[in-house]
Formats: sequence, structure tokens, C-alpha cells
Amino acid sequence: MAFDLTDKWVWDFWFAVDGDDYHMFYLQSDRKLHPDDRHWHVSIGHAISQDLNQWQVLPDAIAPSPMDENTEEPGDTKTTWTGSVIKEGDLWYLFYTGGRQSENGLIQRVCLATSHDLITWQKHPANPLIGADTHWYDSINLDLWHDESWRDPWVFKDEHDDLYHMLITCRVNKGEPAGRGAIGYASSRDLIHWEAGPPVFAPGLFGEMEVPQVALIGGRYYLFCSVSVRYHALADDSNPQTGLKYFPGASPLGPFSVEGSGFLGADTIGSLYAGKVIQGPDKHWYFMAFRNLDSNGNFVSGICSPKRIEQNPDGSLILVE
Repeated sequence: MAFDLTDKWVWDFWFAVDGDDYHMFYLQSDRKLHPDDRHWHVSIGHAISQDLNQWQVLPDAIAPSPMDENTEEPGDTKTTWTGSVIKEGDLWYLFYTGGRQSENGLIQRVCLATSHDLITWQKHPANPLIGADTHWYDSINLDLWHDESWRDPWVFKDEHDDLYHMLITCRVNKGEPAGRGAIGYASSRDLIHWEAGPPVFAPGLFGEMEVPQVALIGGRYYLFCSVSVRYHALADDSNPQTGLKYFPGASPLGPFSVEGSGFLGADTIGSLYAGKVIQGPDKHWYFMAFRNLDSNGNFVSGICSPKRIEQNPDGSLILVE
């Protein structure tokens, strides 16, 4: 069963798994708004399921911080966009994308909230934790691009080096502007203090590579991200699509290969976007994405039902309805 709300637009989402419970956090905005305005009037909703099909809506998780002229402006007074959740000890860490009113939300930075129960969240006083480092990444330049991209933090821990890794939607500061979309990188020992490093993947193919995720499926690592025909740099590509794209890798941090890359649930319209992969209660891998555009180009809203992923012997992935 698809997830949708009658009174709110719903789009990007991510999961936290706690025992048998799947917690889904998602971007939402009032349906009274025009769909194009939803990004600038956003909060993070929360729902729970045991099977990825039937969902119970819980209290909202995060909303933009209020402006206070007597204090320094928080990092999320304009936007609270896509992120990820990780648990360390008895504390859950929700990383998300913040934007400021004073910057009209055009400069993105990573913010953090923590919780003991996944229900009540406290924003961290160190927010924002990290922004784009211009040694490797583009700063704001509206002549080249419409924002300073540093969003969609995907955080995971590598037990082998006892280090936390963050993959980030970003743009590198070299090359043709239409192909600067990349997956940025930062690392931390404590989940609070982060140090940026060079991108883990910058193929020069896209203007944006959004909502990154790495998963180990059938003994192989894959980097997933969402790309759009609108921001595709290769005009001679015979098969440009909008949706979830994957790249095989040698480890969670790459190197990742364009060879063997493919799409899941993508098409030329952009029917589904910001896809995620998740292991269901049956331990099979599933694909979910938000319902983006219909055949007339109108925004749809809501999250599709899980679609099972199968892995071919050559490592390619397909969806099974």
C-alpha cells in the first residue's frame, strides 16, 4: 500500500529500523500550497510500520527553527530537508539539511537532532555542523547554478576503522558547470565534529546527484543516487532517465564504477524520484520512491508501495512487481 496524506504534500523520505519497527521520516508541506512552493514551507513528518505497507502517522519530528533577533540565526530557519538516521549507544542521531531565511535557503548545511525514542527530537546546539568546503566544492554562484549544494547527508559507520562517514549531495568546483554534480564526503569520530574530504564520486555526468545511499546487496556494494534528465550533462546519451541510478563499488566509499551502472524505477517522465532501498522483514531488498510527476508533468505526492529488487548474476539490479 502506498503512503500518502490527504492534507500534506509528501516527497523525500528515509528510514530508521528499530527491532521490528520501520520508522519513516519524510518531507511534507501543506497541500493548500502550490506544489512548487512546498520546498520552502517544509517540515519533517514521521510514520511507523512493521511491513513497509501499513503506516501509522506519528507526531512530526522536525520543523524550521524560529528567527530570534537577539541570537545568532540557527542553521535551519528556512528549510529542514532530507537526511538520514543512525544510532550510537542509546541515542538516535537524525542528520538533515538546513537552510537559513537570511540566505533564502540557497546555501545548504548539515544539521543534527538527537532522540532517545525516535519520537521527541532535540536540535543540537552546534548546528549547523558542516557546510561545503570550497577546497573541493562549489560555493554559491548563481551565474553557474541555482544553489550551494550540500544536502541529503547519508551517515554510516565503518566498524573496521571506527569512523563515521557522511555522503552528501554536492557540486565540485572544477569542470563544466553542467557536469559538476557529485557525491561529497565528510568524516567524524564523534558524530558532532566533521571534517570534509574530497568527493567519493564525481563522474562529470550530471548537474546533480541527489539523495545518496550505499547498500551491500548480494555481497556487492552499490551507490544509489537520484538524477534528472533536466540536469543531465551528456546531450548524446542514448538513454537519459529521471530517477534512481546505481553504481557498483569496491567498498562503501568506492571506488565506484560507471560500468555496470543502471536505473531502478526510472523513466523519461520522472514518475518516481528520490528512491531508497531497504531490507524488508523477509530480508529481501525493496525499492521505494516518492510519486513525482504524472504524464502531464503535474506533481503527484506520496510514496509508492515497496517493489522487490532482484540481483542478476552480472550484478545488475531489476525490480519485480
